Amino acid sequence: MADMKAFRAAVIAWAAGAPGDEARALAAQVEVRTAVLLEGLSDAAAVDALAASRGRDLAADGVCVLPMGGAMSVGRFAGLLGPAGLDLRLTGLCDEAEFGYYARGLERAGAQGHGIHVCAADLEDELIRALGVNRVKEIIREEGDDRPLRTFLRQPAQQGRAPEQQLRRFLGTKKGRKIHYGRVLVEALGPDRVPAPLDSLFAGL
Repeated sequence: MADMKAFRAAVIAWAAGAPGDEARALAAQVEVRTAVLLEGLSDAAAVDALAASRGRDLAADGVCVLPMGGAMSVGRFAGLLGPAGLDLRLTGLCDEAEFGYYARGLERAGAQGHGIHVCAADLEDELIRALGVNRVKEIIREEGDDRPLRTFLRQPAQQGRAPEQQLRRFLGTKKGRKIHYGRVLVEALGPDRVPAPLDSLFAGL
């Protein structure tokens, strides 16, 4: 039986140059109606974690959470999935610095009226501010990364930086760490502490 993961894999392959026949067939089989365009895997981990905490089965609702491998790919994905392609509803979450790529890509695809939710800096920044520096440090200790964090904070390049900036940089210093903490930090949020861009994204799904 076809599932949303298979559809997502087929779309990613299509965007990379493979034929689109499989993605088209799977779109009908799994009844996809919305694609959530995300920059990377850490954003997808956060969205999946929030869906789980809210008891939402996004796949069952016809929602495909789609990490694109970078904001510069949004035009390609929007062209394949928007009005000129599979005609899905497009939405997404992006960093403030990458909003231009989203706006131009959706405009070229004829999908500019759809909702893109913008993080003040990036999603990690939003989560750190929502939880607070002390709570994030507690979570890092609970996850067994206290020693790497202390070593990182002693580096000369980190001296004089705001604690929020230090934590953001730390989360990106090891492969897979941003993905892991994308999930863990969201799981630690209270229902009333979800960052506005992430909360508004879900409100439209």
